[in-house]
Amino acid sequence: MKQQNKRVYGIGNPLIDIIVSVEDQDIVDLGIHKGTMALIGEERMQELLLFSKTREISFSCGGSCPNTIIALASLGIETTLAGKIGNDENGSIYCEKLKELQVKDELVRTDTQPTGSTVILITPDSERSMNTYLGANRLFDESDVHEETLQQADFFHFTGYMWDTECQQRSIRKALSVAKTNNLKVSFDIADPFAVGRYRETFLTLIKEHCDIVFANREEARILFDNYDPYECCRSMGKLCETAIVKNGKKGSLICHNGVIHAIPVKGPVTPVDTTGAGDVYAAGFLYGQCHQLGIEDSALIASILAGEIIAQRGAQFSPVQAKILSELLSSGSWRSL
Repeated sequence: MKQQNKRVYGIGNPLIDIIVSVEDQDIVDLGIHKGTMALIGEERMQELLLFSKTREISFSCGGSCPNTIIALASLGIETTLAGKIGNDENGSIYCEKLKELQVKDELVRTDTQPTGSTVILITPDSERSMNTYLGANRLFDESDVHEETLQQADFFHFTGYMWDTECQQRSIRKALSVAKTNNLKVSFDIADPFAVGRYRETFLTLIKEHCDIVFANREEARILFDNYDPYECCRSMGKLCETAIVKNGKKGSLICHNGVIHAIPVKGPVTPVDTTGAGDVYAAGFLYGQCHQLGIEDSALIASILAGEIIAQRGAQFSPVQAKILSELLSSGSWRSL
């Protein structure tokens, strides 16, 4: 029998974020387009890692699903993260940080690929240039899914990034089968407009047949339903699943639950400091509300509050001090007056 405290199990791409302080000339010398995100190969990653050793660096756990799971854990929700890492130093750093963050680690190690990583180059104007190498992430397969742990969860969360390789797809399909057998709520964050472009029909089928809660931003929703109107996209997605959420930037978000659409206002600064991880933390806020059996609008307001908090700072995770303040705010109920 499942315990009263709700558990969330996530399968995602664990990426070690390597944050490097650089000068503008460094960006030019490295041939990087400032402020962009690029997927890179192993050779280019080795070049950037060699460069990084001569600069001031810091490490943090990254990846879309991991960001959501870490945010939930920081707010007191019991969480587990599954994925694949390399049998290397970066993999060890990632596991150590998950332990510090109180996230249960079901990451699988491999000797054939290094841990996925993102080198984030930050210039004096605070602009971020991101360079991501997926590495071991792409090898996560159905045999890596821990069925026993998953079936003890209440929510299963994954993102569209898991459709990069056939083996990742197999892992998610297996997890969805376990979720269905054990009556887990399935939460799907589409997370990437390019993934929608490649797998539009597959995602529509996934949403209709397997998902209870679906998160999309307005661009992902536009591609999915070939419609520029976020309201109409939300209504269309709401016909496929129980709870459909379309995040609409500064205009807030729209949620269609059992056919009824709710408009949720923005909470937080008009001008963000850094939008990295905003969608991931929004998902965490909504799932937090659902774990505490709150209503749809209350869960969405918490999501909006947490997203507003994360964009007021640099980075995609809350500090321990900030997480404690937010946890107390949520548990006291005083968030309702914000």
